[in-house]
Amino acid sequence: MDSKTLKRLPVGIQTFPKLVEQDCLYIDKTEYIYKMINYSNYIFLSRPRRFGKSLLVSTIQSYFEGRRELFKGLYIDSVEKEWAAYPVLRFDMSTAKHGGPEELTQELSSKLSKYELVYGKGLPDETNLNQRLLGLIERAHVQTGRKTVVLIDEYDAPLLDVAHRTDELCQLREIMRNFYSPLKYCDPHLQFVFITGITKFSQLSIFSELNNLKNISMLPASRSLPAPTHAYSRWPAP
Repeated sequence: MDSKTLKRLPVGIQTFPKLVEQDCLYIDKTEYIYKMINYSNYIFLSRPRRFGKSLLVSTIQSYFEGRRELFKGLYIDSVEKEWAAYPVLRFDMSTAKHGGPEELTQELSSKLSKYELVYGKGLPDETNLNQRLLGLIERAHVQTGRKTVVLIDEYDAPLLDVAHRTDELCQLREIMRNFYSPLKYCDPHLQFVFITGITKFSQLSIFSELNNLKNISMLPASRSLPAPTHAYSRWPAP
């Protein structure tokens, strides 16, 4: 094969738009993504580091933002007809590790502030992290007319470094449980919730209230899914 026809490997690229813009090699996983988002509205996926979780989250984000131009030639472009743009709240928890309770609270507050610039702040008494997240989900729905999508990447990152320090682990876990708690009560305002992590060790304690969360990490059915239509490249080689 002529070297000019070879696509560059997306080494170190974790965002789907960048992968497409730089014309990198992409193994089409959008058939699985399409089936996944039609399987349940609340999904949890656990995978090791460097597995590609962040790229998967970015791809799902681009899909729900209605960016059809990024999916040209991929499976999902042939089956999705609506391509509606939903409000997406994406939280990358990998930036919230290596800190104590105060640092974690500040990092979560900063993440919420970014979306409050878009959808506005709530009432003056809406100060706690869970209240602010709940308000954002509701306002995004009301302002756009479409339910909100929440994507949480590496939900357990703030806890992994302190897993051996019981007291600090309990404090951080309580902060995270409180932050995620609106996900159950905002069901009328939510279109889709997708959560990734490295481990499952704290899933039951953090998401104990979210009893409709489907864990597909070891889903046997995924082994029998048909292979994607385009197996190796985003576009046929010229």
